[in-house]
Amino acid sequence: MFLIDTHTHLYLEEFNDDRKQVVNRAIEDNIRYMLLPNIDSSSTGPMLELSNQFSDNCFPMMGLHPTSVKENYEEELKKVEDMLKKQKFFGIGETGIDLYWDKTFIEEQKKAFSHQIELAKKHHLPIVIHSRNSFDEIYKILIEQNSDDLTGVFHCFTGDYDQAQKIIRMGLKLGIGGVLTFKNSGLDKVVAQIDLKHLILETDSPYLTPTPFRGKRNESSYIKYVAEKLVAIKGLSIEEVTEITTKNAINLFKLPN
Repeated sequence: MFLIDTHTHLYLEEFNDDRKQVVNRAIEDNIRYMLLPNIDSSSTGPMLELSNQFSDNCFPMMGLHPTSVKENYEEELKKVEDMLKKQKFFGIGETGIDLYWDKTFIEEQKKAFSHQIELAKKHHLPIVIHSRNSFDEIYKILIEQNSDDLTGVFHCFTGDYDQAQKIIRMGLKLGIGGVLTFKNSGLDKVVAQIDLKHLILETDSPYLTPTPFRGKRNESSYIKYVAEKLVAIKGLSIEEVTEITTKNAINLFKLPN
């Protein structure tokens, strides 16, 4: 039995001094697989370098992050499409809509998101959705494009119970990370009402570090603290939480079992 970090940016510069040690620490802590979501064309090289170095453990995804959607987004999407023709990826993402930092390119973000949903269906891959201050905009697009061949996850889910139910009814998973361990996030109360079969675990390293390391750099080995918080919320054993969330991730991303 092992854990899976379904969303981690271990290729970023925050890990330049100790990347190999960070990955090995996760593997030693029984985190067998780490999924690497892409950001844009500038991150593709480092991401693939890491996934090639740890080909049994680190699996790449391909996409364009909403905060990287600018005037040249069509050019960036073309690069995503070209990469999908060249090698195997395990998901499309991360993509979505982010209205927290900048609303300048909201229409372009919507178009880029819609296009990546189409790519996910075309390549039979799950879509990894980044949603920040944008649930309604994302949900509207998903409703328009929903079909039996749409699979994926709302990465870093921090919404309310009604939003969770809308996602679940669409057949998508909820990615649960370090925010679950934050004292006043309220996410624990939402997750308490949701069956484990709808959840997968993630860190979003180097961001959103769980308690007790909040405020420091996050890493994949810290996913155990998210799992332990789920154990406390659900009143289940660590074995049950590990088994169910791992199975969910393996099925969603078609990972080696």
